[in-house]
Amino acid sequence: MTDAPRLAILISFSGAGGVERMVLNLVEEFVRRGYCVDLLLIRTEGEHLRELPEGVNVVRLGVQHTLASVRPLARWLREHRPPVLLVAKDRAGRAALWARRLSGVDTRIAIRLGTNLSAALAGRGWLKRVTRTLPMRWSYRMAERVIAVSRGVAEDTARVTGLPPERISVAHNPVITPRLLALACEPVEHPWLGEPEAPVILGAGRLTRQKDFPTLIRAFAQARAARPCRLIILGDGGQRNELLALAAELGVAGDLDLPGFAANPYAWMRAADLFVLSSRWEGSPNVLTEAMACGTPVVSTDCPSGPRETLQDGRFGPLVAVGDAAALGQAILDTLARPPGAEVVRAAVADFAVARSADEYLDILGLPRAPKPQEQT
Repeated sequence: MTDAPRLAILISFSGAGGVERMVLNLVEEFVRRGYCVDLLLIRTEGEHLRELPEGVNVVRLGVQHTLASVRPLARWLREHRPPVLLVAKDRAGRAALWARRLSGVDTRIAIRLGTNLSAALAGRGWLKRVTRTLPMRWSYRMAERVIAVSRGVAEDTARVTGLPPERISVAHNPVITPRLLALACEPVEHPWLGEPEAPVILGAGRLTRQKDFPTLIRAFAQARAARPCRLIILGDGGQRNELLALAAELGVAGDLDLPGFAANPYAWMRAADLFVLSSRWEGSPNVLTEAMACGTPVVSTDCPSGPRETLQDGRFGPLVAVGDAAALGQAILDTLARPPGAEVVRAAVADFAVARSADEYLDILGLPRAPKPQEQT
């Protein structure tokens, strides 16, 4: 492996979230292509670390807080001098920029951002917004490249940081992998699935304000009044009791199930009749892409940002205003009545395949597209 091209990646593994999953998908693809990957970890929590492929050089920086990572990261950079460092998440990116300055090396740094920050901070106090965005304006000028997961995130990042648009690139999330497609074919046991007289609507995500499941439940109640259907929401979070109380108030508690976290949500997506994203904001919503990769029809809010790009302005699924339960309920009814074909839905998200995403990342980072395994001689 001494002649293999090297790529260093920095991330804080703090759970089983979408960022961690996307980074792992990229790491697996880079390794398949023959890259020698150094995976630098600020925090080391989460199940994803157990799934790392052989050949990844895991470097634990020995700290639990991002700010504390600057000095150990600077020492590592000074010793190893990688040509490029890809950093996932904003705070880790700022730590990397200051670590490079401290180390004196010429490693190029690219920061991957997955959130529409302005939307996430909407309604927060002035002090919260300033303390979150001002450090980005100070630090990001030192980065060679910022990589956004959607055009909406790129445009928002340019506004927040003051960076010129040409310093910000867009790369699709590496959502669709052979693993996802295999898991989607596994059976899932639930008494509601497979009953044609009562189609199942699926939502998925943390039970938090961002995902706005109250609007989904209100929309479901409207749809349920017009035709038999059921709603399953996968995920855990602090709003569980609130959602159950709302369903009881609306008279649909008997047709709502909150089974909690699902280790294999893709099987649920494939078995469902419709997937609904009700979020107030996103970066590029992986669950929407995953459901479409499973061939499931979708409905989404037109939230900032990502759904409009993924659904190509509504061509592959209705887009409704954020928080509009009446419009969402009607979109659910319309799509259940006239669902698009599974192959049409799958084809719409072809750009989110891990191989295409890896090509985009390597091009942005100025690294060669190493031969894929089937092309090697």
